[in-house]
Amino acid sequence: MEPVRTLHESLETPVRYRPDVLVVGGGFAGIAAALSAARLGRRVLLAERTYLLGGLGTAGLIAIYLPICDGTGRQVSFGLAEELLRLSIADHYDGIHGADWLVNRAPDRATRAKGKRFETEYNPQLFATGVEAVLLDAGVQILYGVTAVAARLEGDRVTAVMFEGKGGRFAVAPRMVVDASGDCDIAHFAGLPTATYAPGNHLAAWYYRYGKSGYALKLMGMVDQTEEERKRNPYADLSSRSFSGLTAEELSEMTCLSHASVLRDVREQQKSDPTWEPVTLATIPQVRMTRRLVGAYTLDESEVHTPMTDSVGMVADWRRRGPVYEVPFGTLYSPACANLAVAGRCTSVTDGMWDAMRVIPCCSVTGQAAGTAAAIADDLRTLPLSVLQKKLTEAGVVLHESDLPED
Repeated sequence: MEPVRTLHESLETPVRYRPDVLVVGGGFAGIAAALSAARLGRRVLLAERTYLLGGLGTAGLIAIYLPICDGTGRQVSFGLAEELLRLSIADHYDGIHGADWLVNRAPDRATRAKGKRFETEYNPQLFATGVEAVLLDAGVQILYGVTAVAARLEGDRVTAVMFEGKGGRFAVAPRMVVDASGDCDIAHFAGLPTATYAPGNHLAAWYYRYGKSGYALKLMGMVDQTEEERKRNPYADLSSRSFSGLTAEELSEMTCLSHASVLRDVREQQKSDPTWEPVTLATIPQVRMTRRLVGAYTLDESEVHTPMTDSVGMVADWRRRGPVYEVPFGTLYSPACANLAVAGRCTSVTDGMWDAMRVIPCCSVTGQAAGTAAAIADDLRTLPLSVLQKKLTEAGVVLHESDLPED
Protein backbone atom coordinates (compact mmCIF):
# COMPACT_ATOMS: atom_id res chain seq x y z
CA MET A 1 0.00 0.00 0.00
CA GLU A 2 1.38 3.39 -1.01
CA PRO A 3 2.14 5.62 2.03
CA VAL A 4 0.09 8.78 2.40
CA ARG A 5 2.22 11.76 1.32
CA THR A 6 -0.30 14.57 1.66
CA LEU A 7 -3.36 15.04 3.83
CA HIS A 8 -6.14 17.29 2.59
CA GLU A 9 -7.98 19.04 5.39
CA SER A 10 -11.18 21.05 5.37
CA LEU A 11 -11.23 23.44 8.31
CA GLU A 12 -13.85 25.68 9.85
CA THR A 13 -11.94 28.02 12.14
CA PRO A 14 -13.86 30.14 14.64
CA VAL A 15 -12.97 33.83 14.85
CA ARG A 16 -12.34 34.34 18.54
CA TYR A 17 -10.92 37.88 18.68
CA ARG A 18 -11.38 41.13 16.74
CA PRO A 19 -8.83 43.59 18.15
CA ASP A 20 -7.89 46.95 16.74
CA VAL A 21 -4.26 45.83 16.69
CA LEU A 22 -2.94 42.28 16.72
CA VAL A 23 0.72 42.01 17.73
CA VAL A 24 2.27 38.64 16.97
CA GLY A 25 5.34 37.94 19.09
CA GLY A 26 6.11 39.04 22.63
CA GLY A 27 9.80 39.90 22.30
CA PHE A 28 11.05 43.45 22.79
CA ALA A 29 9.64 44.52 19.42
CA GLY A 30 6.22 43.10 20.21
CA ILE A 31 6.27 44.58 23.71
CA ALA A 32 7.04 48.05 22.34
CA ALA A 33 4.41 47.72 19.59
CA ALA A 34 1.68 46.55 21.95
CA LEU A 35 2.47 49.16 24.58
CA SER A 36 2.58 52.07 22.13
CA ALA A 37 -0.71 51.06 20.47
CA ALA A 38 -2.46 50.56 23.81
CA ARG A 39 -1.28 53.94 25.08
CA LEU A 40 -3.01 55.48 22.08
CA GLY A 41 -6.29 53.95 23.21
CA ARG A 42 -6.47 50.93 20.91
CA ARG A 43 -7.69 47.45 21.84
CA VAL A 44 -4.53 45.36 21.57
CA LEU A 45 -4.09 41.59 21.56
CA LEU A 46 -0.51 40.38 22.06
CA ALA A 47 -0.07 36.74 21.00
CA GLU A 48 3.05 34.93 22.25
CA ARG A 49 3.89 31.26 21.61
CA THR A 50 5.84 30.78 24.85
CA TYR A 51 4.79 31.68 28.37
CA LEU A 52 7.32 34.45 28.95
CA LEU A 53 7.63 37.90 27.43
CA GLY A 54 10.95 39.15 26.10
CA GLY A 55 11.86 36.58 23.46
CA LEU A 56 15.58 36.01 23.08
CA GLY A 57 16.16 38.67 25.75
CA THR A 58 14.51 36.49 28.43
CA ALA A 59 13.60 32.97 27.35
CA GLY A 60 16.73 32.92 25.15
CA LEU A 61 18.90 34.26 28.01
CA ILE A 62 20.52 36.91 25.77
CA ALA A 63 19.91 39.33 28.61
CA ILE A 64 22.18 42.17 27.56
CA TYR A 65 20.53 45.43 26.57
CA LEU A 66 22.96 46.67 23.93
CA PRO A 67 23.73 50.38 23.49
CA ILE A 68 21.20 53.13 22.90
CA CYS A 69 24.12 55.54 22.45
CA ASP A 70 26.53 55.99 19.54
CA GLY A 71 29.61 55.25 21.62
CA THR A 72 30.93 58.80 21.41
CA GLY A 73 28.78 60.21 24.20
CA ARG A 74 25.46 60.79 22.43
CA GLN A 75 22.25 58.96 23.24
CA VAL A 76 20.42 58.31 19.95
CA SER A 77 17.54 55.95 20.82
CA PHE A 78 14.78 57.39 23.00
CA GLY A 79 11.15 56.72 23.85
CA LEU A 80 10.44 53.08 24.65
CA ALA A 81 14.03 52.10 23.84
CA GLU A 82 15.14 54.00 26.94
CA GLU A 83 12.02 53.24 29.00
CA LEU A 84 12.44 49.48 28.56
CA LEU A 85 16.16 49.67 29.33
CA ARG A 86 15.41 51.43 32.59
CA LEU A 87 12.62 48.96 33.35
CA SER A 88 15.06 46.10 32.82
CA ILE A 89 17.10 47.21 35.84
CA ALA A 90 14.29 48.73 37.92
CA ASP A 91 14.23 45.82 40.40
CA HIS A 92 17.86 44.74 40.22
CA TYR A 93 21.03 46.35 38.94
CA ASP A 94 24.59 45.27 39.68
CA GLY A 95 26.43 47.89 37.64
CA ILE A 96 27.93 45.43 35.13
CA HIS A 97 27.63 47.95 32.31
CA GLY A 98 27.16 51.65 31.88
CA ALA A 99 26.94 52.80 35.51
CA ASP A 100 27.94 56.36 34.59
CA TRP A 101 25.06 56.60 32.08
CA LEU A 102 22.42 54.92 34.20
CA VAL A 103 23.06 56.93 37.34
CA ASN A 104 23.58 60.44 35.99
CA ARG A 105 24.71 60.07 32.35
CA ALA A 106 28.10 61.42 33.46
CA PRO A 107 28.95 65.12 33.76
CA ASP A 108 30.02 65.70 30.18
CA ARG A 109 30.22 64.11 26.76
CA ALA A 110 34.00 63.68 26.85
CA THR A 111 33.74 61.56 29.99
CA ARG A 112 30.95 59.45 28.51
CA ALA A 113 32.85 58.91 25.27
CA LYS A 114 35.74 57.36 27.18
CA GLY A 115 33.54 55.21 29.40
CA LYS A 116 30.93 52.48 29.06
CA ARG A 117 28.21 52.78 26.49
CA PHE A 118 24.58 53.20 27.55
CA GLU A 119 23.88 49.48 27.93
CA THR A 120 23.31 46.99 30.74
CA GLU A 121 22.98 43.36 31.68
CA TYR A 122 19.69 42.61 33.42
CA ASN A 123 17.77 39.84 35.15
CA PRO A 124 15.57 38.21 32.48
CA GLN A 125 12.96 36.83 34.88
CA LEU A 126 12.49 40.16 36.64
CA PHE A 127 12.20 41.98 33.33
CA ALA A 128 9.65 39.52 31.93
CA THR A 129 7.39 39.71 34.96
CA GLY A 130 7.84 43.48 35.30
CA VAL A 131 6.99 44.27 31.68
CA GLU A 132 4.00 41.91 31.81
CA ALA A 133 2.57 44.05 34.60
CA VAL A 134 3.21 47.23 32.58
CA LEU A 135 1.40 45.81 29.55
CA LEU A 136 -1.57 44.61 31.59
CA ASP A 137 -1.83 48.01 33.29
CA ALA A 138 -1.92 49.60 29.81
CA GLY A 139 -4.87 47.38 28.87
CA VAL A 140 -3.07 44.95 26.56
CA GLN A 141 -4.63 41.49 26.38
CA ILE A 142 -1.87 38.88 26.47
CA LEU A 143 -2.49 35.46 25.00
CA TYR A 144 0.25 32.96 25.86
CA GLY A 145 0.91 29.53 24.40
CA VAL A 146 -0.47 30.24 20.92
CA THR A 147 1.41 29.77 17.66
CA ALA A 148 0.49 31.54 14.43
CA VAL A 149 0.09 28.95 11.68
CA ALA A 150 -1.56 30.80 8.78
CA ALA A 151 -2.72 34.19 7.57
CA ARG A 152 -5.36 35.22 5.07
CA LEU A 153 -4.60 38.03 2.64
CA GLU A 154 -7.70 39.31 0.84
CA GLY A 155 -6.82 41.93 -1.73
CA ASP A 156 -4.27 44.10 0.02
CA ARG A 157 -5.31 43.40 3.63
CA VAL A 158 -4.58 40.67 6.14
CA THR A 159 -8.10 39.83 7.25
CA ALA A 160 -7.31 36.94 9.59
CA VAL A 161 -4.42 35.25 11.36
CA MET A 162 -4.90 31.65 12.44
CA PHE A 163 -3.44 30.29 15.68
CA GLU A 164 -3.24 26.95 17.41
CA GLY A 165 -2.94 26.50 21.14
CA LYS A 166 -4.52 24.82 24.10
CA GLY A 167 -8.17 24.46 23.16
CA GLY A 168 -7.50 24.07 19.45
CA ARG A 169 -7.37 26.23 16.37
CA PHE A 170 -8.88 29.74 16.19
CA ALA A 171 -8.63 32.92 14.16
CA VAL A 172 -8.07 36.57 14.98
CA ALA A 173 -9.65 39.14 12.65
CA PRO A 174 -7.79 42.40 13.38
CA ARG A 175 -8.01 45.86 11.88
CA MET A 176 -4.20 46.12 11.85
CA VAL A 177 -1.37 43.63 12.41
CA VAL A 178 2.17 44.02 13.71
CA ASP A 179 4.44 41.11 12.81
CA ALA A 180 6.99 40.97 15.61
CA SER A 181 7.41 37.21 15.35
CA GLY A 182 11.16 37.41 14.82
CA ASP A 183 10.85 35.18 11.76
CA CYS A 184 8.48 37.39 9.76
CA ASP A 185 5.95 34.57 9.96
CA ILE A 186 2.79 36.56 9.28
CA ALA A 187 4.19 38.31 6.22
CA HIS A 188 5.43 34.92 4.99
CA PHE A 189 2.07 33.23 5.59
CA ALA A 190 0.32 36.08 3.78
CA GLY A 191 2.56 35.60 0.74
CA LEU A 192 4.29 38.97 0.98
CA PRO A 193 7.86 39.24 -0.34
CA THR A 194 10.41 38.13 2.25
CA ALA A 195 14.12 37.25 2.31
CA THR A 196 16.12 34.79 4.39
CA TYR A 197 19.52 35.25 6.00
CA ALA A 198 21.80 33.17 3.77
CA PRO A 199 24.81 32.85 6.15
CA GLY A 200 22.62 31.20 8.78
CA ASN A 201 23.03 31.11 12.55
CA HIS A 202 25.90 29.76 14.60
CA LEU A 203 25.23 27.63 17.64
CA ALA A 204 24.95 29.27 21.07
CA ALA A 205 24.67 27.66 24.49
CA TRP A 206 24.27 30.42 27.05
CA TYR A 207 23.16 29.44 30.53
CA TYR A 208 23.02 30.82 34.06
CA ARG A 209 25.21 29.02 36.57
CA TYR A 210 26.06 29.14 40.23
CA GLY A 211 29.40 28.24 41.80
CA LYS A 212 32.16 29.50 44.07
CA SER A 213 32.27 32.82 42.23
CA GLY A 214 28.51 33.27 42.60
CA TYR A 215 25.61 33.52 40.17
CA ALA A 216 26.36 34.62 36.60
CA LEU A 217 25.50 34.25 32.93
CA LYS A 218 27.87 31.88 31.11
CA LEU A 219 28.29 32.75 27.43
CA MET A 220 29.28 29.89 25.11
CA GLY A 221 29.37 29.62 21.35
CA MET A 222 27.88 32.48 19.34
CA VAL A 223 28.43 35.72 21.29
CA ASP A 224 27.58 39.28 20.26
CA GLN A 225 31.03 40.90 20.08
CA THR A 226 32.13 44.37 19.08
CA GLU A 227 34.80 44.70 16.44
CA GLU A 228 37.41 45.28 19.15
CA GLU A 229 36.29 42.24 21.16
CA ARG A 230 36.30 40.04 18.09
CA LYS A 231 39.91 40.99 17.32
CA ARG A 232 41.07 40.40 20.90
CA ASN A 233 39.22 37.19 21.69
CA PRO A 234 36.94 35.73 19.01
CA TYR A 235 34.30 33.33 20.30
CA ALA A 236 34.78 29.58 19.85
CA ASP A 237 32.31 27.87 17.52
CA LEU A 238 30.43 24.97 19.11
CA SER A 239 29.52 23.46 15.74
CA SER A 240 30.83 23.58 12.19
CA ARG A 241 27.26 23.93 10.92
CA SER A 242 25.09 27.00 10.47
CA PHE A 243 21.33 26.90 10.80
CA SER A 244 18.55 28.81 9.03
CA GLY A 245 16.38 28.57 12.14
CA LEU A 246 13.25 28.13 10.03
CA THR A 247 12.40 24.44 10.38
CA ALA A 248 11.35 22.34 13.36
CA GLU A 249 14.08 19.83 12.56
CA GLU A 250 16.86 22.44 12.59
CA LEU A 251 15.61 24.11 15.74
CA SER A 252 15.33 20.77 17.50
CA GLU A 253 18.87 19.84 16.47
CA MET A 254 20.17 23.22 17.64
CA THR A 255 18.49 22.75 20.99
CA CYS A 256 19.92 19.27 21.49
CA LEU A 257 23.41 20.42 20.53
CA SER A 258 23.12 23.40 22.87
CA HIS A 259 22.02 21.20 25.75
CA ALA A 260 24.90 18.80 25.11
CA SER A 261 27.35 21.71 25.13
CA VAL A 262 26.02 22.93 28.47
CA LEU A 263 26.27 19.46 29.98
CA ARG A 264 29.88 19.06 28.82
CA ASP A 265 30.80 22.46 30.17
CA VAL A 266 29.17 21.82 33.56
CA ARG A 267 31.01 18.51 33.94
CA GLU A 268 34.30 20.18 33.00
CA GLN A 269 33.77 23.09 35.41
CA GLN A 270 32.89 20.74 38.26
CA LYS A 271 36.36 19.24 38.09
CA SER A 272 37.76 22.43 39.65
CA ASP A 273 34.58 23.70 41.31
CA PRO A 274 32.30 20.93 42.65
CA THR A 275 29.66 23.56 43.53
CA TRP A 276 29.22 24.60 39.88
CA GLU A 277 25.61 23.99 38.84
CA PRO A 278 23.43 25.12 35.94
CA VAL A 279 20.60 27.32 37.19
CA THR A 280 18.68 28.28 34.04
CA LEU A 281 18.80 27.00 30.46
CA ALA A 282 17.44 28.85 27.43
CA THR A 283 13.94 27.63 26.66
CA ILE A 284 13.98 28.83 23.04
CA PRO A 285 16.72 28.38 20.42
CA GLN A 286 19.24 31.23 20.38
CA VAL A 287 18.89 32.21 16.72
CA ARG A 288 19.56 35.79 15.66
CA MET A 289 18.57 36.28 11.99
CA THR A 290 16.18 34.13 9.97
CA ARG A 291 13.61 35.80 7.69
CA ARG A 292 12.69 39.44 7.07
CA LEU A 293 10.34 41.56 5.02
CA VAL A 294 11.24 42.96 1.62
CA GLY A 295 9.65 46.30 2.31
CA ALA A 296 8.96 49.61 0.63
CA TYR A 297 12.55 50.57 1.50
CA THR A 298 15.60 48.47 2.39
CA LEU A 299 18.11 50.10 4.73
CA ASP A 300 21.81 49.43 4.16
CA GLU A 301 24.67 49.84 6.63
CA SER A 302 26.36 52.31 4.24
CA GLU A 303 23.59 54.84 4.99
CA VAL A 304 25.24 55.97 8.21
CA HIS A 305 24.48 59.59 9.24
CA THR A 306 22.01 59.79 6.33
CA PRO A 307 18.93 62.00 6.92
CA MET A 308 15.67 60.14 6.21
CA THR A 309 12.58 62.25 5.64
CA ASP A 310 10.40 59.37 6.86
CA SER A 311 12.52 58.58 9.93
CA VAL A 312 10.67 56.92 12.82
CA GLY A 313 13.62 56.98 15.21
CA MET A 314 17.34 56.43 15.39
CA VAL A 315 19.57 53.50 16.25
CA ALA A 316 23.28 53.05 16.88
CA ASP A 317 25.55 50.21 15.81
CA TRP A 318 26.40 48.03 18.80
CA ARG A 319 29.41 46.60 16.91
CA ARG A 320 31.34 49.86 16.63
CA ARG A 321 31.45 53.38 17.99
CA GLY A 322 30.24 56.30 15.89
CA PRO A 323 27.53 55.20 13.41
CA VAL A 324 24.00 56.55 13.73
CA TYR A 325 21.13 55.45 11.50
CA GLU A 326 17.77 57.09 10.97
CA VAL A 327 15.22 54.31 10.45
CA PRO A 328 12.88 54.89 7.48
CA PHE A 329 9.21 54.09 7.91
CA GLY A 330 9.43 52.29 4.55
CA THR A 331 11.40 49.47 6.20
CA LEU A 332 8.33 48.56 8.29
CA TYR A 333 5.72 47.76 5.64
CA SER A 334 5.22 46.20 2.21
CA PRO A 335 3.76 48.11 -0.75
CA ALA A 336 1.56 45.05 -1.30
CA CYS A 337 -0.25 45.26 2.06
CA ALA A 338 -2.23 48.03 3.72
CA ASN A 339 -2.49 46.82 7.27
CA LEU A 340 0.59 44.80 8.21
CA ALA A 341 3.63 46.42 9.82
CA VAL A 342 6.75 44.56 10.86
CA ALA A 343 9.11 45.24 13.76
CA GLY A 344 12.32 43.96 15.28
CA ARG A 345 14.48 41.64 13.25
CA CYS A 346 11.70 41.34 10.62
CA THR A 347 12.39 44.82 9.22
CA SER A 348 13.56 45.44 5.66
CA VAL A 349 17.35 45.74 5.80
CA THR A 350 20.35 44.30 3.96
CA ASP A 351 22.35 41.46 5.50
CA GLY A 352 25.03 43.80 6.80
CA MET A 353 22.48 46.06 8.47
CA TRP A 354 20.47 43.10 9.78
CA ASP A 355 23.16 42.28 12.33
CA ALA A 356 22.92 45.82 13.71
CA MET A 357 19.10 46.03 13.64
CA ARG A 358 18.25 42.72 15.31
CA VAL A 359 19.26 43.75 18.85
CA ILE A 360 17.05 44.93 21.71
CA PRO A 361 17.29 48.74 21.33
CA CYS A 362 16.56 48.58 17.59
CA CYS A 363 13.67 46.17 18.21
CA SER A 364 12.26 48.65 20.72
CA VAL A 365 12.58 51.57 18.28
CA THR A 366 10.93 49.75 15.38
CA GLY A 367 8.33 48.19 17.67
CA GLN A 368 7.25 51.59 18.96
CA ALA A 369 7.04 52.94 15.42
CA ALA A 370 5.09 49.95 14.11
CA GLY A 371 2.68 49.97 17.05
CA THR A 372 2.09 53.71 16.74
CA ALA A 373 1.47 53.43 13.01
CA ALA A 374 -0.92 50.52 13.51
CA ALA A 375 -2.83 52.50 16.12
CA ILE A 376 -3.45 55.55 13.93
CA ALA A 377 -3.54 54.19 10.36
CA ASP A 378 -6.03 52.33 8.24
CA ASP A 379 -3.57 52.01 5.36
CA LEU A 380 0.13 52.20 6.20
CA ARG A 381 0.99 53.19 2.65
CA THR A 382 -1.06 56.40 2.80
CA LEU A 383 -0.48 57.29 6.44
CA PRO A 384 0.64 60.96 6.55
CA LEU A 385 4.21 60.94 7.80
CA SER A 386 3.70 64.20 9.66
CA VAL A 387 0.96 62.58 11.75
CA LEU A 388 3.05 59.50 12.58
CA GLN A 389 6.16 61.53 13.36
CA LYS A 390 4.18 63.90 15.59
CA LYS A 391 2.83 60.98 17.63
CA LEU A 392 6.33 59.50 18.00
CA THR A 393 7.80 62.85 19.00
CA GLU A 394 5.06 63.31 21.60
CA ALA A 395 6.05 59.90 23.00
CA GLY A 396 9.65 61.04 23.47
CA VAL A 397 11.23 59.70 20.28
CA VAL A 398 13.94 61.82 18.64
CA LEU A 399 13.66 61.32 14.89
CA HIS A 400 16.69 62.95 13.31
CA GLU A 401 20.38 63.17 14.13
CA SER A 402 20.18 66.91 13.56
CA ASP A 403 17.65 67.08 16.43
CA LEU A 404 20.02 65.61 19.02
CA PRO A 405 20.77 68.05 21.82
CA GLU A 406 24.21 69.60 21.92
CA ASP A 407 26.29 69.15 25.08
